[in-house]
Amino acid sequence: MAQLLGELCEKIRSKNAGPYWITIDIFCGDTERYNTVVKALNDEQIAQCLQLPAAELRRFDMPELYAIKISFARPIVQGSAGDRDMHGAQYAVLIEELELV
Repeated sequence: MAQLLGELCEKIRSKNAGPYWITIDIFCGDTERYNTVVKALNDEQIAQCLQLPAAELRRFDMPELYAIKISFARPIVQGSAGDRDMHGAQYAVLIEELELV
C-alpha cells in the first residue's frame, strides 16, 4: 500500500538557498523512517514531481541527521518579475504528496 511522503516524515520544508537555488529538506526523524524513505524515494520521482530533469537535482542523503536534502536551480531568479514564490516554500507541499510504494 502506498504511503504519502509527508505522512511518513517528521517534517518537509523548502526554502530559498540564495537568489538562484531552492533547497528541500526531508526530515525523517529516526533510522527506520530514514531507511524507508532513502530506499523508496528516487531522483526520477522527485524530478517528475518538480517538472525538472533528474540531472538538475542535487541530492544529499544525511544518515547521521536522518535527513535528505535536495537542491536545484530556481526556475526564475528570486525577486525578479514572474517570481511567484519568493521564499521557495511551495515546493515542500508538492514533495509531501509523493507516494512511496
